[in-house]
Amino acid sequence: MLGATATLRKGGVGANLRTMRLIIFAFLSLATAASAQPSIFPAPDDEQSRLLIYSSLDTRLAAIVIAAFQDRHPGVTVAYEDLLTGQIASRVESESAVGQTADLVFLSAMDLAVKLANDGFAREVELTEARDWPRWANWRDTAFAVAVEPAVMVYHRPAFPDGPPQSRAALLRWLETAPHGSVGTYDIDRSAVGFLLFARDQEHFFDIWDLALAMGRAGARLFPTTQDVIDRVATGELLFGYNVLGSYAADQAAVLPDLGVILPADFVVLVSRVVLIPRAARNPGLGATFLAFLMSDEGQRLLSDQLRLPAVSPAITGPGSLVALQQAAGDRLRPVPVGPGLLAYLDQSSRAHILARWQSSLLPDVSGP
Repeated sequence: MLGATATLRKGGVGANLRTMRLIIFAFLSLATAASAQPSIFPAPDDEQSRLLIYSSLDTRLAAIVIAAFQDRHPGVTVAYEDLLTGQIASRVESESAVGQTADLVFLSAMDLAVKLANDGFAREVELTEARDWPRWANWRDTAFAVAVEPAVMVYHRPAFPDGPPQSRAALLRWLETAPHGSVGTYDIDRSAVGFLLFARDQEHFFDIWDLALAMGRAGARLFPTTQDVIDRVATGELLFGYNVLGSYAADQAAVLPDLGVILPADFVVLVSRVVLIPRAARNPGLGATFLAFLMSDEGQRLLSDQLRLPAVSPAITGPGSLVALQQAAGDRLRPVPVGPGLLAYLDQSSRAHILARWQSSLLPDVSGP
């Protein structure tokens, strides 16, 4: 088994160097976007090692975490690839077959993360930080939930002077007269996390297929990412967005006055962002060091305070924590434990049935990409 220390070296490179790194990163991102290469975060000091991360977390948010990690480990260059969750799982499987893949994987689709671990693609990791971790957030020391995500709804504030729909039933009523093409959501055929959220909704909302039909009649537009929906709601191109990840919504609502966020009044599906170290990682020890940072008090506070990803650690109790979310939503929360129960969502027969019904409900009227 792989060991990783919980006590990371103290010290930092200072605010000026951190700012310089982010400026360098911005130029590197522009240079590499066209060639679809990883975003490179150069080591602040002479490079001693290189960490490769595959992640579904937006690069803009990941840059904050990477900068803090490099403050503690200034000899590490980080290569970061922002991919869809399905792409990450496929790449880890195919690259593992030839012997080398990423050093750390950070997935928003819990089911795919657990499947990778269950199929033997994840390495068992011993971490000091894991000793006090919630049992539901650690599966066999191979897949660790490091942050939770509430599924929320977003809306264009100027379009709802009397307030937006606060629940799925209210949304169903609003869709009866909604302007055509004014609502957006995940394309669950292209997004693994979108499929997981919808499948969970199906378990808790009896009228979910009535809602899908209503969205289809209203010309719902389907997108592969949360960011696609939020961007369009913020500008008013869309008036309402259903089932988007709360971290992105909260982060941007703080600076975009026309973007409103709704924690659903009926129930809130709570998924986790899961991290694992691939068995075929090129540098598994360094991947474990990054995971230890994410699970440390410093890393957990960073996720909560700056990325607005509620921290899993019970030691973190501030506004951006799971503890605070539990206090705010109470029994409305519907958390999904990290474990083999998630594999049911990947059953091919069940998935095909849901997708066929989804397509017949929404796709005939899709007007977006």
